[in-house]
Amino acid sequence: MKHQRSVIWNTLLAAGLTATATGAAWAQDAGGMGGDAPQKAPGSKLERVEIMGKQGDNDLRRRAQIAKQVYGREELDKYGDNNVADVLKRLPGVTMQGNSPRMRGLGSGYTLVLLNGDPAPPGFALDQLDPAQVERIEVTKGPTANQSAQAVAGAINIILKEAPKSSQRDLRIGMGYSVDRPTVSGSFTVGEKWGGLSLSLPISVFEWRNQNEATVLRNAPGLDGQPARSDQRETQFNFGHGFNLGPRLNWKISDDETLTWQSFLQKGQWNNRSSYVRQTLQGQPSFDDDGAYKGGWQNARSNAQWVNHFTSVDRIELKAGFSSSMGAFDGQTYRQDTVQRSILADNADLSVTQAGNYSHLINDAHSLTLGWDLEWRQRDEKRTVTEKGVPQTTEFEGQPFGARIERTALYLQDEWEISKQWSTYLGVRGERIATRSQGNAASLSNTSTVVTPMWHLNYKLDPAGKDIIRGSITRSYKAPELGSLLARPSLSSLFPDTTKPNTELSPDRIGNPELLPELATGLDLAYEKYLSGGGMVSIGVFYRQVNDLMRSITSLQTVSYATAPRWVSQPVNFSKAQTAGLELEVKGRVGELAPSLFDPKLPLSVRGSLNYYQSRVDALPGPNNRLDGQQPWSGNVGVDYRFSSVPMTMGGSLAFTPGYSTQQSLSQSLDQGRSRSVDMFAQWVFSRKVSMRVSANNLFPAENESLALAGGNSSIYTSRMGRTSFNAGVEIKL
Repeated sequence: MKHQRSVIWNTLLAAGLTATATGAAWAQDAGGMGGDAPQKAPGSKLERVEIMGKQGDNDLRRRAQIAKQVYGREELDKYGDNNVADVLKRLPGVTMQGNSPRMRGLGSGYTLVLLNGDPAPPGFALDQLDPAQVERIEVTKGPTANQSAQAVAGAINIILKEAPKSSQRDLRIGMGYSVDRPTVSGSFTVGEKWGGLSLSLPISVFEWRNQNEATVLRNAPGLDGQPARSDQRETQFNFGHGFNLGPRLNWKISDDETLTWQSFLQKGQWNNRSSYVRQTLQGQPSFDDDGAYKGGWQNARSNAQWVNHFTSVDRIELKAGFSSSMGAFDGQTYRQDTVQRSILADNADLSVTQAGNYSHLINDAHSLTLGWDLEWRQRDEKRTVTEKGVPQTTEFEGQPFGARIERTALYLQDEWEISKQWSTYLGVRGERIATRSQGNAASLSNTSTVVTPMWHLNYKLDPAGKDIIRGSITRSYKAPELGSLLARPSLSSLFPDTTKPNTELSPDRIGNPELLPELATGLDLAYEKYLSGGGMVSIGVFYRQVNDLMRSITSLQTVSYATAPRWVSQPVNFSKAQTAGLELEVKGRVGELAPSLFDPKLPLSVRGSLNYYQSRVDALPGPNNRLDGQQPWSGNVGVDYRFSSVPMTMGGSLAFTPGYSTQQSLSQSLDQGRSRSVDMFAQWVFSRKVSMRVSANNLFPAENESLALAGGNSSIYTSRMGRTSFNAGVEIKL
């Protein structure tokens, strides 16, 4: 039941999509036909019924078997964004750390990013993906058996453009400005359908230019090991360009058999330049050098899917794919207009996947699915760093390092609409993860097994599903990134001289091939109320118990690449932790949400969320022994007003997180300042085929401040200031 057209089989509703989260919606519709409906005999001929229509985001969310938020074209297009990262930062419960999305305040690796239901390839850049290439975004709060269980905080599934039901030609042209000069972007989508074949070919091109200002105040040992203080002002300018291509081909071989091919290519070039104004306040401080870097990246992915309903109650799905991610960069740092350091690096990630599942429909509202998921992934990287032409570490420079992961998963899931009001999802997934890290003739291997049972239960307070209570008990995990397994050191840029010590706040960094996955046990409860006019109110609570917590710990070590002891930061399985939270969400017309205060016909819509988080790491003393990067609360609010006299809509949004402190280790802490993002937009619809949007992102930019402390005599204060960006675009349906 997708978008413009839905095909409903009388007794194959649950089996038709049982391997995806939307399978619940089909099963519920089937259950609504009545328990006394006559049963078809196995193997008998089914009549086909076609219903033309489109489900809204709330309908998809309400019918989902697990807690899910769905955002379609309206949300994707509203602000005229030219990248998906800007869309995500306004979604309830989602915050952005750089270009990485975070849910429930948890850091990198806890939120699973999916591309068409499969884990996104390494190096996939959300800030370089055009929303015009996306069909919708689905945000789930818990794992399912048929997808990776690496979703401790939840999963964000980015579903690319689907093949069209009819001929399609969409053109978008945009222009933006942030600094220096305007930038241009554009996308074109062509879609065709020839009988059982349908093709969608979206392509987009983009460029960017950004500038950030930063102030860094250091109070730490200097080059001579004695107390030193410094004031450093940075201007960072970055720019680049790239393109995305995402063809999709659907072949309806018969009423029971389909073949789908979906590919994605992302490629671009980037440049980064930094310059500093430096002031010595005390001693002999170490300063960052001016730098100029350039590089490029390329992500390619291709998947094929074959689905066959070979009997009235049985369905098989087979998938296979590969992805390749490559990146390279080179750069120099300068001191008094003389090259100080040269860096040349490249990396490559290659993965091959194969998956499948078999589904059996027990009755109209009950299905079983057995599936498997296989993945092989290899990362290779090489880096050469020289100081004034001399290798920085002769043992490692220019040497290849690699890491490999082999993942084997089996799963079983049971989707059952018990009655018109009760439905449940039971699943279990077992994964075997084997990793190997190799470099400088040393090879280390590690194997772990993760079993993740999960149970989702839904209760409709009324048969129509306007009020729903959802509950989940799940296990999930966070696997170490391949890059964190590589035992190759990266020296401190402030203290590259290996004959001298560095400082605790400016350590060297090294991977850990012996890292184990984190395992989390979770509980989720939520109440959702769907209003007749399209509004929605939701309140939920969650709890996670995390074992084998990974955290980078800095310690003073004697290392092979230096003649003096060095402070080294290395990820380790550190401790246990707990986190819990409260999540509130509301959206709809103000006249529906508060009829006693507003005219029901007032064309003003609001949306907002407020999220409260609390966590505790067992191995650290309180009161700020929270999980790394988890803010105590976050909130966002948005308003839209549709004018009746002119074909125009205006709106804005505010996202905010407060300042907070984190005890990172026994000797180190980090104070993080508040974060604020204000966006506004205006849209004119001139006709059914022509519209225009203008927008401003990061209006009234706020300073992003942080204070890192080590012991009682070392600190680094950093303040960064971004810039407002303006965008204008025209969309034409040819």
